Amino acid sequence: MSMGKVTSAEVAAKAGVSQSAVSRVFTPGASASSATAAKVRKAAKELGYRPNVLARAMVSGKSRIIGLVVAYLENQFYPEALERLSNALQAEGYHVLIFMASQTAGDIDGVVEEILDYQVDGIVAASVAMSSDLTERCRAAGVPLVLFNRAQDSADISAVTSDNLAGGKKAAAFLLAAGHRKIGYIAGWEGASTQRDRELGFTRELASAGLSLHSREVGDYTMQGARAATLRMFAADPPEAVFVANDHMCFAVMDTLRYELGLSVPDDVSVVGYDDVPMAAWPAYSLTTVRQPAGRMVAQTVSLLLNQINTASSAPQQIRIDGPLVVRGSAKLPKGWTS
Repeated sequence: MSMGKVTSAEVAAKAGVSQSAVSRVFTPGASASSATAAKVRKAAKELGYRPNVLARAMVSGKSRIIGLVVAYLENQFYPEALERLSNALQAEGYHVLIFMASQTAGDIDGVVEEILDYQVDGIVAASVAMSSDLTERCRAAGVPLVLFNRAQDSADISAVTSDNLAGGKKAAAFLLAAGHRKIGYIAGWEGASTQRDRELGFTRELASAGLSLHSREVGDYTMQGARAATLRMFAADPPEAVFVANDHMCFAVMDTLRYELGLSVPDDVSVVGYDDVPMAAWPAYSLTTVRQPAGRMVAQTVSLLLNQINTASSAPQQIRIDGPLVVRGSAKLPKGWTS
């Protein structure tokens, strides 16, 4: 065996096949018989050969790399969703590079510029805001972009979200059916489409019953912000029920209500969240919440991205996926409710 870097020509010679056959075996989507693939992989293993991905990318114009941008991982929804995204893309023969960025459009610009330097084939941006200039920069570079769990008002960019408007309506309808009339809302980061649409659906459903929000505070999608918002909301004339814009904040709200304010959930106050992360089912919280269908959202995101990579003329799409209200023990049940 050569002491230097093993070449595909050496693998081909050992396997008794052509060099192009070796290339096909190590190129995702290329055609090679199972017998040829077995011989090539056996020879490659014995020689210690690794294909030169970067060199292949220079020849093909495809890096087989997807840039995945995420704003924060504290929210349990994102580690699970990102793992699913990574696994789904890897199953399609792509490598995933993860980049961290803050939620605001200005802060992500530099991160996406860095991603483009890696000659990625596509970008998935999870819960980050993209400026119109940056979106155009990706388009000019020929790099497809799909937003995950965040949408833009422009129809020029693909996005996949849960149906946040419908989810907010479901939360309000449930609390109204349970007889609540003094209902509060703790908002997420106000620059997020998820926050805007969840609140809009919620307040529209309240308005259909002749009600408006009894109280409103902003938690900025953080646990610290949610705790402070809860203390402000319950300082005077507290609500009978509160809808919280995501589960991550909701856990802080419930802990604050119980352990700092001495209130019982749901006897003194009903609490409803949004996401249905794994911790929502823990007995300590037993959170009633609107479920984000992460599996279907991931599948649609990957499908949209690959379609745009493989078909340059494909039009952007905005996909909203409905999710159910999952009823547990953190909110009073409507009279006669059956699961």
